[in-house]
Amino acid sequence: MPRRISAVLALDRSLVRFTNCLVHLRGVHSYAMIEIVVLTRQARRDLRSVPQHVATKLLYWVSEVESLGLEETRKYPGFHDEALKGKRKGQRSIRLSTAYRAIYVIRRDATLEFVSVEEVTKHGY
Repeated sequence: MPRRISAVLALDRSLVRFTNCLVHLRGVHSYAMIEIVVLTRQARRDLRSVPQHVATKLLYWVSEVESLGLEETRKYPGFHDEALKGKRKGQRSIRLSTAYRAIYVIRRDATLEFVSVEEVTKHGY
């Protein structure tokens, strides 16, 4: 397995463990801001084929959302967080590089609200 893929998978496994821990903690305490990020199976699969700097920027965004909350992270101009239109209405995107975007949605469970990263895709201009 190439080193880049194994590094992303190792980070992804630790992220899943950390996210599961946060979900457990969220059940005990109530917070007003969204601090949980879940990578879907498709997003994890997409991360295997993107350049290293794109995967690193996504993991940085995830850590910022988990530490500062989604609303504060949206204010960062470097991510160009924006609502999508048309058939992707209800979804949002962040810019990971000139070519790559991460598409996410805000999901609501019975007791908590979290960000679900749906896919990491090459943006067509």
